[in-house]
Amino acid sequence: MPPTNLVPAPLVAECRADGPGHLSLDERTTVDARPGTEGVARGLRTALGPATGLPLADGSGPHSILLRVSAEVERAYGPEGYRLSTDRSAEDVAVLVEGGSAAGVFWGVQTLRQLLGPDAHRRAPVAHGRDWTLPLVTVEDGPRFSWRGMMLDVSRHFLPKDDILRQLDLLAAHKLNVFHFHLTDDQGWRIEIERYPKLAEVGAWRTRTKWGHRASGLWDEKPHGGHYTHDDIREIVAYAAERHITVVPEIDIPGHSQAAIAAYPELGNTDVVDTASLTVWDNWGISPNVLAPGDTTLRFYEGVLEEVLGLFPSVFVHIGGDECPKDQWKASPAAQARIKELGLADEDELQSWFVRHFERWLADRGRRLIGWDEILEGGLAPGAAVSSWRGYQGGIAAAEAGHDVVMCPQQQVYLDHRQAAGDDEPMPIGYVRTLEDVYRFEPLPPSLSPEAAAHVLGTQANVWTEVMQDRSRVDYQVFPRLAAFAEVAWSALPAPAERDFADFERRMETHYARLDALGVDYRPPGGPRPWQRRPGILGRPIEGAPPNV
Repeated sequence: MPPTNLVPAPLVAECRADGPGHLSLDERTTVDARPGTEGVARGLRTALGPATGLPLADGSGPHSILLRVSAEVERAYGPEGYRLSTDRSAEDVAVLVEGGSAAGVFWGVQTLRQLLGPDAHRRAPVAHGRDWTLPLVTVEDGPRFSWRGMMLDVSRHFLPKDDILRQLDLLAAHKLNVFHFHLTDDQGWRIEIERYPKLAEVGAWRTRTKWGHRASGLWDEKPHGGHYTHDDIREIVAYAAERHITVVPEIDIPGHSQAAIAAYPELGNTDVVDTASLTVWDNWGISPNVLAPGDTTLRFYEGVLEEVLGLFPSVFVHIGGDECPKDQWKASPAAQARIKELGLADEDELQSWFVRHFERWLADRGRRLIGWDEILEGGLAPGAAVSSWRGYQGGIAAAEAGHDVVMCPQQQVYLDHRQAAGDDEPMPIGYVRTLEDVYRFEPLPPSLSPEAAAHVLGTQANVWTEVMQDRSRVDYQVFPRLAAFAEVAWSALPAPAERDFADFERRMETHYARLDALGVDYRPPGGPRPWQRRPGILGRPIEGAPPNV
């Protein structure tokens, strides 16, 4: 297989100059893991051992896969950069994978897996005694951005732990290194908090679910829910770490909190709403039920976050901060008294006070707050970072003000948006965002000054699951577009209009076979398969091209 079929595209991929050739991995192939790469070696055996049926024992010599950390590679391509060589010219080994760090070696191994062909992504050999060949090639590579992420909403529709582990495998296969875990919302609380057990006992379950867009008259009358225990979270975080993926938890404050209020009514605005009668929300949209701005709420969420910090080593903790209606605060004598006590101008500044409180609280514990771009309203503490979702402008404003930014504009990289026009797309939501549209997404607005551009940590694609009831539906919405997004996040591409989408499509012909081997229910290039359609289920399509805002 020619190395130009790699996804994402590497910086350099050179075949041996003296003509075609290949080498084979076989029963003699060993793995020589130098210091710092032992975990990568375990992952290599875990992935390639079952697929190839090869023992891949420890050992050095002419038939080995040599893994090592290289200061030279780090200087050239950064800590996540790598150099992979199969031409035997530099070392007496079969394959040399060097990385700027263990992470770089790991990404090099993902490239090695692709070079072996789609069947190297299976869980068992499809042909025993097969000759596993590699082209004689040198690949040198490193990522454009340090934050290459995907956000997955498990509040609207819960996904079991094994589905999350599988999703981490898919991120790793595409060299994505951040998993933004959206764990709480109006429709469900998904993480066990031991000091507040009703968050899982009550807040994790709703009695029924809207089927389709919120304007639909259809309902799924089955109770829906679930949560992850502390040990589930520990397993997910450890599994991600082995794949050099950081898990960033999101606990929504102060909006998107009806599930928490249903479990603990004292968290809501009890002086204007009968919060004891609230249940976990069964519809979509923005709930009016938001947290009360009192000390009880602050202490409660500090307790929640203490447990969250004990489970997630991520420097960043996401607190949401978006879509917080102010109607209850305007009507609440307690909220108005709080505004007066704090000397705030209005309810918008009250939300900013909420965010600043937790920014300071997290900073005191060595963590950093990140939130959706609404947290810019009212001003931000210097250490806070912004997820720019409403468009580019929030991210531009944040970066120019010296805040770190993750670009994830809904008009470009919300993968719940439909992939084509027409009636075949299941429960069509939002703008049409084709594979090519995602491939031409540019995370770094050209209007940014060089100083501001340095604050763009990277980019992520967001996956909201209101109309994704299970793993198969998530697969359909995410793939193949996540492959295009991964190339945007990793590769050094030209300007959007100059990108060679035809070449990407050619490489995707091989990549679809990899996705098949991985068991991904992606959307085929020709449109959904019959069982992927949802005829008659109301969506919310938006016509025309999305605004560039």
